[in-house]
Amino acid sequence: MNLASFPMPEQYCSSAEETLLGLVREASPIDSQADARVSFAGDVISGLSARHKQLPPKYFYDATGSHLFEAICRTDDYYVTRSEIALLRNVVAELAASIPDGAVLVEFGSGESAKTCLLLDAAPQLSAYVPIDISADALDEASARLAGDYPQLNIAPVVADFTGQLRLPAAADGRPRVGFFPGSTIGNFDKEGAVRFLRSARQVLGDQAALLVGVDLVKDEATLSAAYDDSHGVTARFNKNLLIRINRELSGDFDPEAFDHLALWNVAESRMEMHLVSCKDQIVNAAGHTFAFRSGERLHTENSYKFTADSFAQLAAEAGWSVSNIWISDEPRVAMVRLEPHP
Repeated sequence: MNLASFPMPEQYCSSAEETLLGLVREASPIDSQADARVSFAGDVISGLSARHKQLPPKYFYDATGSHLFEAICRTDDYYVTRSEIALLRNVVAELAASIPDGAVLVEFGSGESAKTCLLLDAAPQLSAYVPIDISADALDEASARLAGDYPQLNIAPVVADFTGQLRLPAAADGRPRVGFFPGSTIGNFDKEGAVRFLRSARQVLGDQAALLVGVDLVKDEATLSAAYDDSHGVTARFNKNLLIRINRELSGDFDPEAFDHLALWNVAESRMEMHLVSCKDQIVNAAGHTFAFRSGERLHTENSYKFTADSFAQLAAEAGWSVSNIWISDEPRVAMVRLEPHP
């Protein structure tokens, strides 16, 4: 796919020459490449062995998957990024005004750090930026670019699964911390997982921190369905890239063309779902195991829960956070929520 066919809006960060490719990435021992491969294999084996086959969406984001997701964000059908960036532009001065001098911005699942530039531009009082991402390649590219664009800012990337145990780098020691979790990624968790993540973020950020969370709001089914099955087919390629990654990293033999992309709205659960549907009866090998797929059988790859303002506030409260402010965009509506720890 030619990513240039999806024009990048001017609100995205400008690129600088990547002259700092030797950036040191700080990560805890649990996030080594070997351990990540073992975890990936374990999740694939257990997920494909289950009665209802499923895989965690975090494995979408190898280098190719990260680029495909950024391409999805630039399609006309995917409103989330467009609406959230417009909202951030309108409220970023207000967000920045609440950030203390010398604070550290910690972003969970940073990807290309595109939206982060709006905050970095508006909050020159920040002392450091800590992007956390599972994709080392995407993190390297973004960190090198940002180091060139913001030479006064300490860029301290962490290669890690932000849903697991985290250790922040020394740049965050003894400083106020502001978490940033845009893109409605919170919707990829089920309720228990979302509460677990928010509790973990509270522990990582500390009792005096704030957390800015992007939330997608409930809307009409047609808008939602188009966003997860775009007319250019980029989302389908993103979904199938998971199979390509399994083939490359776990000696798999999936035929991506033997699966169809499916996106559907589950009204009872208030979530969009993505599946890969087997086009035929087939046997597939991966991670040293053999798996059978029946024709029409689904591999569940992602959920994206949608919220109301009240339902998200209730979720945050279960994790020890209070909503201090909420900003809502124009249609199609998304929200940016500022959370503070319960007293």
